[in-house]
Amino acid sequence: MKTTTTGLLALSPMLVFLLLYVAVSAIIGDFYKIPISVALLAASMWAIVIYRGKSLKVRIETFSAAAADKDIIYMIWIFVLAGAFASVAKEIGAVEATVNFTLSIFPPQYIVPTLFLAACIISFSIGTSVGTVVALTPLAAELASAEGGNVAFFVGIVLGGAFFGDNLSFISDTTIAATRSQGCQMQDKFKVNLWIALPAAIATLLCYVIFVPDVAIIEPLHTGDPLLMLPYLVVIVTAIVGMNVTLVLTLGIASAVILGAIYGISILDMAGFVGSGIEGMGGLIIITLLASGMLGVIKACGGISYLLNVLTSRISGLRGAQATLAILVGIVNLCTANNTVAIITVGGLAKDISEKFGIDSRKSASILDSASCIVQCLIPYGAQTLLATSLAGISPAAPFPYLYYPWALALTLLLSIVFLFPRRYSSKRIQK
Repeated sequence: MKTTTTGLLALSPMLVFLLLYVAVSAIIGDFYKIPISVALLAASMWAIVIYRGKSLKVRIETFSAAAADKDIIYMIWIFVLAGAFASVAKEIGAVEATVNFTLSIFPPQYIVPTLFLAACIISFSIGTSVGTVVALTPLAAELASAEGGNVAFFVGIVLGGAFFGDNLSFISDTTIAATRSQGCQMQDKFKVNLWIALPAAIATLLCYVIFVPDVAIIEPLHTGDPLLMLPYLVVIVTAIVGMNVTLVLTLGIASAVILGAIYGISILDMAGFVGSGIEGMGGLIIITLLASGMLGVIKACGGISYLLNVLTSRISGLRGAQATLAILVGIVNLCTANNTVAIITVGGLAKDISEKFGIDSRKSASILDSASCIVQCLIPYGAQTLLATSLAGISPAAPFPYLYYPWALALTLLLSIVFLFPRRYSSKRIQK
């Protein structure tokens, strides 16, 4: 009894956060009333309180060490550079020129599916959802404004497409983590994963083609100077060729500053644009630090270990084992807000379960990758959603009703478990 109470108590900060932010906001019907930073602050304070057996100094140090993890600091660097790039690109007219050019090429009714397809292709090419969000979110937000549409809807399109590539790409960190932990080749995992992700992407694309929201399309008055699109072209092209995302953003900022100077904008003004963009990321950085620290304390309290023990205590049959893998990585992702970390955390245990119940390693890797990407896309405190909504100036919960792709992916993943497809790769005992 003591273990159960301790385990549930260790996970309670997550419950506090979800109740304060998601539940209360849903009840009052407004996700802007309770800032996510306030909900995370309350949950973080509760995490410190329940972390028993340690001095207050040690508790705070544990929280701070998790918040200062090298991966978190690296993500903050991306946030800073993304804010600077988005601000200077917008102020010099790069966003407006790119939007007008896009509207002049594609028929208005196909802007939505084109944006989703572009996000899928870019994310698959660069292997990172964060890079895709950085490249396309400012453009998507301006497209929504130009069409008189819903910004949250357009941000949801980008997020869905971004996770398509995060799940499938050969160079994605989730793919690398899943294949290494399960002991299979990337190309083999891709063949299996394609049966799960591609139908979901096609269904989502068809929805965007057939059921496009009724928006007032505003045709561009002029295409503007095509040269002003250079910063976005630099970001997209350098991302596709595989450059590090920090270098991608640095080159984007540099190209925007050079263009601004060519068009007569003073260096001091552009420094101001860069500074305002960085300052605009302040709230996002605080949210990231609070979430990371809170989740670090949950882990130190034994919450993650307790979760793993509970979920694996009663597994029955091949379908049950596959479902357990999906639920396992999904809940851990919910508690860590990082799909790669979630896969690494449960990877060893997932491999043991797969070997015990005869799950093909290619299928187990696909399940881990797909389920983690579904949860990461749907949670309002994931890095990708926080970055996208910050760049678009909307609430982190605003895109949730428009995240069609992760729900479609969840359905295809469920079907693949229920009907054991692709048949050849579902079990070691089912071979051609």
